[in-house]
Amino acid sequence: MIDERARRLARIVHDHLILTTPLAPSDCLLVLGSHDTRVAEHAARLWHEGWAPRVVLSGGRGKITSAWSETEAAVFARVAVAHGVPEDALLLEETASNTGENITASRALLADRGIAVRRGILVTKPYMTRRGLATARRQWPEVEWLSAAPDLAYEAYDDERQLIELLVGDLQRMVVYAERGFQVPMPVEESAWAACEELAGMGFDRHVISDLKGR
Repeated sequence: MIDERARRLARIVHDHLILTTPLAPSDCLLVLGSHDTRVAEHAARLWHEGWAPRVVLSGGRGKITSAWSETEAAVFARVAVAHGVPEDALLLEETASNTGENITASRALLADRGIAVRRGILVTKPYMTRRGLATARRQWPEVEWLSAAPDLAYEAYDDERQLIELLVGDLQRMVVYAERGFQVPMPVEESAWAACEELAGMGFDRHVISDLKGR
């Protein structure tokens, strides 16, 4: 059971990690693979709305999807096609195992196809939008990056413990990966960092890289 204090702290971290932007016509939707296929459904909606002509689905297998029989990109492609996106609008990048590789491997795939990208829309889980933007702006800085996510509240996730563990790991990475040069630095609110540290201390530390660093 998740007690009310842990839930309150997790909501603080969750809300801080969300950073969506206004959308504008773009060259591609870059969809970051994960265990949540609602992201692929949202990408299909954005394609139908005409925000970009191409949908790049990036993802091999990650920490949650390692046991899947298919890559994240393949699973997301089936969902997108089921929601009316034609196969010729899709490009699959099936090697990435983390957010940085989502960006760098997709960049290489599009370059190999001779497809220029000046503006792109990252499509991911709500609580991955801030870190996704920070990563893309470091790993592919020539592109103007926007971000979008399905409208999912904290309560929309079935496995609350898994969610909290992911939130703690992702907020830690906002700080540690910026220090290591993998992402552009973004301010982290003191309240969010304190909540993250307390949650890690409560045992929600499955995805923590190492001991949480002080800021």
